[in-house]
Amino acid sequence: MFSEGDMAVYPAHGVGVIKAVETKTVGGINQSFYILEILDNSMRIMIPTDSSDNVGLRAIVGKDEVGDILDILSDRTVELGTQTWNRRYRDYMEKIKTGSVHEVAIVLRDLFLLSVDKDLSYGERKMLDTAKSLLVKEISLAQNNSEDDVTKTIEAIFS
Repeated sequence: MFSEGDMAVYPAHGVGVIKAVETKTVGGINQSFYILEILDNSMRIMIPTDSSDNVGLRAIVGKDEVGDILDILSDRTVELGTQTWNRRYRDYMEKIKTGSVHEVAIVLRDLFLLSVDKDLSYGERKMLDTAKSLLVKEISLAQNNSEDDVTKTIEAIFS
């Protein structure tokens, strides 16, 4: 599915580059692994090629999908529930862990809308920053645009 040099998204960690595809012996069985280096922090992750779909490893979104993501961020018709902050946090964390760029956009939008009405908990503020960072990196790569420009676009949607 991926080759050395390909860009890929690993759920909750963000965009990385496939540095190598290596075969290693694990438990007496030869297995093939993607070696993914996350762009933001240079963390290296070994992902078995056989189960890469199961863990949510995916290609970055196409340029044509960016409009859908921006539409999600612009949607103000959503109704935010009255859950406690820790229940919301768990729900949002599950969305981020899916690795879906659309789910990450929903988390960013919902947390931003929530922050207009009330102070976010420390965990929610951190999650808002994480969701924004994940989206900015992926959209900038999809559009071949600078992260600053994408940040300005997102901030304009929320202003």
